[in-house]
Amino acid sequence: MPYDEDLAERVREELQADPAYSERKMFGGLCFMLHGNMCAGVVGDRLMLRLGEPASAHALDEPHVSPMDFTGKPMRGMVYVDRNGLGGDALARWVGQAAIFARGLPAKGGAG
Repeated sequence: MPYDEDLAERVREELQADPAYSERKMFGGLCFMLHGNMCAGVVGDRLMLRLGEPASAHALDEPHVSPMDFTGKPMRGMVYVDRNGLGGDALARWVGQAAIFARGLPAKGGAG
């Protein structure tokens, strides 16, 4: 499934200034990494976020947010945000939350 290039560019603009930033194709979409840890991604036309717990549980109370269930089973600590939930400053807020979580994880395999 192709991913939304415009949405990917918006996410890239939020993260690419971080020297620990990288990208990797995963989950049939594009994932954005910080220090080798997945932070966010674009799958189809949805934003995928790694928020950890309990932040992901709280996020599910927000409109346009659903569990990330790529494999058919919800993945703990991760959510999807539909396109309708990404207007105004919402995308920056969501990506910022995911970046804070990713920066708090130990760096992986030689990542900055």
